[in-house]
Amino acid sequence: MNMRTRTSYPFGQNYVFVVVAAIFLALLAAAGLRATPGVLLLPWQKAFGWSAGTVSAAAALGIFLYGLTGPFAAAAMQQFGLRRTVLAAIVLMALAAGVSVFMNAQWQLFLTWGVLSGLGSGVVANVLAATIVNRWFATHRGLIMGLLTASMSTGTLIFLPGLAGLAAWGGWKPVVLTIAGCALALIPLIAFLVPESPAAIGLRRYGATEDELAASAPAHNPFTVALGDLAMAARTRTFWFLFATFFICGFTTNGLVGTHLIAFCGDNGIAEVHAAGLLAMMGIFDIFGTTFSGWLTDRYDPRKLLFVYYGLRGLSLIYLPYSNFSFVSLSLFAAFYGLDWIATVPPTVRIANEKFGDKNAPIIFGWVVAGHQLGAATAALLAGLIRTAQGSYLEAFVIAGATGLAAAFLSLMIEKQKVAPQFAGALEAGE
Repeated sequence: MNMRTRTSYPFGQNYVFVVVAAIFLALLAAAGLRATPGVLLLPWQKAFGWSAGTVSAAAALGIFLYGLTGPFAAAAMQQFGLRRTVLAAIVLMALAAGVSVFMNAQWQLFLTWGVLSGLGSGVVANVLAATIVNRWFATHRGLIMGLLTASMSTGTLIFLPGLAGLAAWGGWKPVVLTIAGCALALIPLIAFLVPESPAAIGLRRYGATEDELAASAPAHNPFTVALGDLAMAARTRTFWFLFATFFICGFTTNGLVGTHLIAFCGDNGIAEVHAAGLLAMMGIFDIFGTTFSGWLTDRYDPRKLLFVYYGLRGLSLIYLPYSNFSFVSLSLFAAFYGLDWIATVPPTVRIANEKFGDKNAPIIFGWVVAGHQLGAATAALLAGLIRTAQGSYLEAFVIAGATGLAAAFLSLMIEKQKVAPQFAGALEAGE
């Protein structure tokens, strides 16, 4: 059986990198889906007469559900299979984008780009990357997690300028149809290239010294598993520090900058396509920043890395509203901020692995990501309301910068500790 399976998957032990490439592309497309509301914030306002607060609220709902889905998605991958779970999510992503072309009412915006988009993209997200890393790698985990996380900024790099140009040329409908088509193209990629685990095709994890048997998931409801792991993790201080810092991470990245930067630049006379190019520039720098963060995570104290990342991010956000929005100042911001966009992910995953163990960490990290998206949803909604009430985004960016500085000091309060006792017991029992 193993011999027949081996011939179906070439490159031997190096097939792991084919899996990484396929997941990289899936995460890239999902990032494009999540970035779309930021591109269409102004076109939807013009097309339907909706306020910035209304569109921001729909985006905030999608961001929140994206985060809330994470831990249940990680549990579903364990119980029902990674490939089956991811394929179902991709179909949902394509449906959300494709059906939205017919929308003409606010409730339809909330259903498609709030509920369906949030649930689908919540599976093809950081929890998927963490599951792949733990399942396929015994070494170099930080580097691979950094690389997969960087795919999200690569998605921004590839999609945003093109989508903004497409919106300027043909309106918002070609944009959502393009996203739907990209999601559908992922189906054969995942179906044919991504096995459940290395052991399932007769391989071992990359860097492992011994063969490992393919594990069969116990018959537990994924909701019960996700909530049970949350109950155990919530009894540790480490979980709450990670949750708080990742709440601020979301508050200061995709919730504020990802959703509102194009509109903020528009307030200062910067065209939508040029503003989208600014986000793309951030994506270029983040590819290097996040991948390098993964390399650093394999070698240095992740708490100190988080201190540096959050501190630099907070300072850059406070700087932006007081810049003159010239080419030089915006380029400086894009480079400085872009290097740090999601560099926080590899150190956070390493802390979760060390505290909660390889098996439980993806689910616990899913709950931490839920905190990230709760923070992002809060920022997306709050910034929209501030813009509507004050006519300016200045207060929103200064508040976000201050929270980034707070997260820097919270990171140093995280304990240096190995697997928590309650999770160590679960591992020994084979659960």
